[in-house]
Amino acid sequence: MSTALDAARELFKDEVVTKAISRDIELPYGAGTAVLITLDNGHDHTRPNTFGPGGLLALDAAIEAARARKDIVAVAITGKPFIFAVGADLSGVPAIQNREQALAIGRLGHDVFRKLGELDVPTFALINGAAMGGGVEVGLHCTYRTISSGVPALSLPETFLGLVPGWGGTYLLPNLIGAEKALKVIIENPLAQNKVLKGAQAFELGIADAMFEPADFVEESLRWAARVVKGEVTVERPAVDKGEAWDNAVNMARFVVEGKLHGAAPAPARAVELVAEARTRTRDEGFAAEDEALADLIMSPELKAGLYAFDLVQKRAKRPAGAPDKSLARKVTKVGVVGAGLMAGQLALLFARRLDVPVVMTDLDQERLDKGVAYVHSEVDKLLKKGRVNQDKANHLKALVTGSLTKDAFADADFVIEAVFEKMEVKQQVFAEVEAVVSPEAILATNTSSLSITEMASKLEHPERVVGFHFFNPVAVLPLLEIIRGEKTDDAALATAFAVAKKLKKTAVLCKDAPAFVVNRLLTLFMGEVLSAVSEGTEPEVADRAVAPLGLPMSPLMLLQLVGPAVALHVSETLHEAFPDRFAVSPQLGEIVKEGKTAIFAPDFTIDPEVKKLFAGGDAPSTEPEILDRALRALAREIGIMLDEGVVAEAADIDLCLITGAGWPFHTGGITPYLDKVGVSEAVNGKRFHEGDPKAV
Repeated sequence: MSTALDAARELFKDEVVTKAISRDIELPYGAGTAVLITLDNGHDHTRPNTFGPGGLLALDAAIEAARARKDIVAVAITGKPFIFAVGADLSGVPAIQNREQALAIGRLGHDVFRKLGELDVPTFALINGAAMGGGVEVGLHCTYRTISSGVPALSLPETFLGLVPGWGGTYLLPNLIGAEKALKVIIENPLAQNKVLKGAQAFELGIADAMFEPADFVEESLRWAARVVKGEVTVERPAVDKGEAWDNAVNMARFVVEGKLHGAAPAPARAVELVAEARTRTRDEGFAAEDEALADLIMSPELKAGLYAFDLVQKRAKRPAGAPDKSLARKVTKVGVVGAGLMAGQLALLFARRLDVPVVMTDLDQERLDKGVAYVHSEVDKLLKKGRVNQDKANHLKALVTGSLTKDAFADADFVIEAVFEKMEVKQQVFAEVEAVVSPEAILATNTSSLSITEMASKLEHPERVVGFHFFNPVAVLPLLEIIRGEKTDDAALATAFAVAKKLKKTAVLCKDAPAFVVNRLLTLFMGEVLSAVSEGTEPEVADRAVAPLGLPMSPLMLLQLVGPAVALHVSETLHEAFPDRFAVSPQLGEIVKEGKTAIFAPDFTIDPEVKKLFAGGDAPSTEPEILDRALRALAREIGIMLDEGVVAEAADIDLCLITGAGWPFHTGGITPYLDKVGVSEAVNGKRFHEGDPKAV
């Protein structure tokens, strides 16, 4: 073993080793003896199988033992219940000290996995459960693959983190299913909020050769393998087009990566080039290129930020800072939703699906109410059409969501959330009406994006049961839930809010009752700096491009269009009132709202000519680098103030909010590691946000 690999193994000394447990299986139909290797780290499904140096060497020993035998006809590999394998063990990666160690890790994965494709007997991957990253790649090295229809997630998420599928993925997958389909899995899905494939989708793409039901998956897979061994089943795979179709797919992927990231993150672009070259490279050349890419990327600051972000969403999100003892939470058996608009409809569907309790919506007139309930039912029908629920479940969900013109329907509700117009007096009136009919223990939650929870509760008999419960749009996509404690909110209300958030499968972050909380405060500031540059005379297109080096999911003006100019103006006015020295209100934005403009861009994605006229004014334009520097400095200053104010517990919570509530990319680590990396934190605040924290920067 190399010195570099020895050193790398030392860095993974806390590895939970995935064992490769071998046993002989007599295949049906007299096909002969096979070795079945089961990957199992000794924990249940909540601690998935991963591959660190120890796990790779354990698998290598199992493969070598099978290779030495002359009495077997096949080797099969499967996972423990519900889990096949979810890729590389990343625990030791932040401590890798040099490129040689990184290169050794990449080479070890290839050296072990490729043996499955180079044995004298056929090999079968029986993908029984979740498979990600290296878990998918170990299967790709096998001669054949079966998959369970119950597999909840199959993906190659490496580019999302700042790596490439570097143990065969960028070479084997496109040569198996073609470049277009492969790039969907390697590039498009990771960049679309890390989208995953279900078992059936992976089978349809051609990643697996056969699919069986979960109940007897391994048994059916072995029967199928026996027939393959005996020659009774011949697997025919479509020929891969290595001509124009391959080039077109690669060019489209380059376009997508550049459009989304603007060169801000190296990993997706590197992965595209590896796929491009996989068309003509040999296996040895392809694998060697992956090794080099892994070695480069493992040492990159973008990966460090990506792993920090991954740790936030995998660990910190599950243990929210400041959450009260969960034993204080009250039971929720019925939910009320005040309002029947688009946001209210999204909330009603989410509560019904996740809590499986009756949800009743109210509104001012029957037409609005009927429209709101109809929206929920139509969304259920879409879930049915996509196969995400069956007919019985669809009928059940529709029955759970009903409407009422009176709030008397909330009398037996334990949790009532309002989603009405963003005006304090309107929300106060709504809560007064709700309080008059619900029990004293019922929780009153508000989906406000910027208003004071304390003021909203101030006129109630029981202000202690009011809590902020701020979702992000679209509710089904963005995981963040800002939970806000008012001055009089008690621990029982707060504990109930966190318990409900967990059942809703949302990432809950506790926030102080401060104007616009976390995400809207920072995005409004960020967008405000861009709009201020426009007010001063910068062309709107120039100002909008200025922050492209961050690789954000959308530009500031595109975000303005998504939020809506009127809502953005309202939030900026709220923040200007609270912090007039730091938050300006764009006069141009006011004019855009006054003129009734709801879109910034024309259908061809150029700025609407009428909106551009309204943006005009000022004679002191800025350059793109000047605007970026200005925006970053404003963010660093504001985050420092927010932490001093105790808006959240730590800088990590700011990052968690931006990643899960605004889709900020992993390669920035949210925002604070990026501000540290480029030196803005020290320049503005005199110190880094992550002083002495090697995991962040």
